[in-house]
Amino acid sequence: MTILVTGATGTVGRQIVAQLVERGAHVRALTRNPSTASLPAGVEVACGDLAAPQTVAPALEGVTGLHLITFGGDDYAPLESGPELVELVAKAGVRRVSVLSSWDETSVEAALRAGELGWTQLRCVEFMANALDWVDSIRDEGVVRVFGNHPGAVIHEADIAAVAVTALVADGHAGETYDLTGPETLIPEQRVRLIGAAAGREIRFEELTEDGYRASMLAAGVGEDMIEFGVQLGANPPEMGLTVLPTVERVTGRPGHTFAQWAAEHAAAFRV
Repeated sequence: MTILVTGATGTVGRQIVAQLVERGAHVRALTRNPSTASLPAGVEVACGDLAAPQTVAPALEGVTGLHLITFGGDDYAPLESGPELVELVAKAGVRRVSVLSSWDETSVEAALRAGELGWTQLRCVEFMANALDWVDSIRDEGVVRVFGNHPGAVIHEADIAAVAVTALVADGHAGETYDLTGPETLIPEQRVRLIGAAAGREIRFEELTEDGYRASMLAAGVGEDMIEFGVQLGANPPEMGLTVLPTVERVTGRPGHTFAQWAAEHAAAFRV
């Protein structure tokens, strides 16, 4: 059994690769930059770009399971190559597909819905790993500044991967859409405290006004579209992110990781 993981060097992709290796699967990892992949021993690294489907075709040879992402390139733009990709996947005889989706359907999901492949859709709330965006301000100033101190059921990237891996190695998941959250809701201020406890240092929390947020993003060179997106999230967080769902435990048979566990795993990143 060969499983191809696209986005293999990303936050979730690396976890999927590692967990499949632990299960003894033959893993082929697709990346645009094989020389910098730095994946576990035994993983077969293939070069390909989802935005250029013809480059992916050789990597699909002999593949029985496939993990797909729906964005590509350095700008994380939604893929427009869904129809071509799905046609290649079907021709290759892939039997199981997991798809890490955003909340807005892309050409990938549309093509899968129009076809006959068995696939499992994973839709997630905010990743716990997004807290790594706070590393610089914590290390340099001992502070985290956030616009919108709202609760969120943030999810550990390993739990997203565990659901994907289950769908790739076991029957019974085709046709399912799994909405994934962490096991608790926390406001950013609480997450900052947990990081401080794990890193053994005091970290201040400052809630930004909308004007303050806009000014800080402009100073950092963030584009207007991304700033508007951040304002909307901060002012009106989606209801999905405020509700804890039991999906991770139901699919994998174990509870999801807490943010305290995530903070302990990444404590070194937040130390001076």
